[in-house]
Amino acid sequence: MLIDSHCHLDRLVEGDQPGDLQPILDAARARGVEKFLCVSVSQKGYPRMKALAAPHPEVVISCGVHPLDIKDGFDPAWLAQEAAATEVVALGETGLDYYYSQDNVEAQQAAFASHIELANQLSKPVIIHTRDAREDTLGVWRECQGQNGVLHCFTETWEMARDALDLGLHISISGIVTFRNAEALRDVVRKVPMERLLVETDSPYLAPVPYRGKTNQPAYVHEVAQFVADLKQVRYEALLEQTSENFYRLFPGAR
Repeated sequence: MLIDSHCHLDRLVEGDQPGDLQPILDAARARGVEKFLCVSVSQKGYPRMKALAAPHPEVVISCGVHPLDIKDGFDPAWLAQEAAATEVVALGETGLDYYYSQDNVEAQQAAFASHIELANQLSKPVIIHTRDAREDTLGVWRECQGQNGVLHCFTETWEMARDALDLGLHISISGIVTFRNAEALRDVVRKVPMERLLVETDSPYLAPVPYRGKTNQPAYVHEVAQFVADLKQVRYEALLEQTSENFYRLFPGAR
C-alpha cells in the first residue's frame, strides 16, 4: 500500500463540498495511493478540513496549529476538545519555525508543548514541523517527555535525525529529496533505518521532480517513494510495505 502520510487536501480545492476532493483522490488511487493523512495547520481552517475529509474513509485527519499560524489564534481548550475525537489520529502539525518567525519564540514553544502534553494524555502521535530550530525542537520534546511522533518533511542534518531517532521519532521524507541541491538530505535518507521512514507529499507544496513548479498532489507520492527506494537500494514494493507498516504502527487510529 502506498500512503501519503502528510498532505493538505483542503488546500487543493476551492469549494466546500466533500465531493470536491474526489478527483484528487481518484488521481492518487490510479497511481496506487490508498491512504491519506490530511494534516491540520490552523484553528480557523480546521472545521472546513474536517468536513471535506469526513465522507472519505481513506482520508484520516490530524488536529493542530502550525507554529506560523498560532498568531491567528490558538486555544488549548479547543485543541483538547477536538483532538479527543476518534477520527483524529494525531496532534499537529505543530513545532517550531524560527526561519520565518523569530518574534514569538516563546509562544511557539508554549503551543508546541501544549500539543505534546495533550498527545501524551490521549496516547496519540505528534506531527512535528521544524525549521532553523533544531536544538529547541528536540529540547521541548524531551522536556515534555514526548512519546510518539514524526519529524515531517525532514530537511535537517544527520545529527538531528540521529538524535530524533534516539528519542523514538520517525522521519518523513517529501519531494525535496528529489531536488538537485538536496544531496545532504539524500545522505540522511541513506542512513535512516527503514523501519523509521515515512513518505509524504506535503501537497500542495514542494512537488517532486519531474513536477517542480506545479501544484503538488498526493498522486506524486509515487515519485517520492520510488526515489527513496532507489536511495535505499531496495525494491519499490519493499519500500511501500515497510513505510505502510511504519505508518500504521505510528498512527494506529488510521486503520
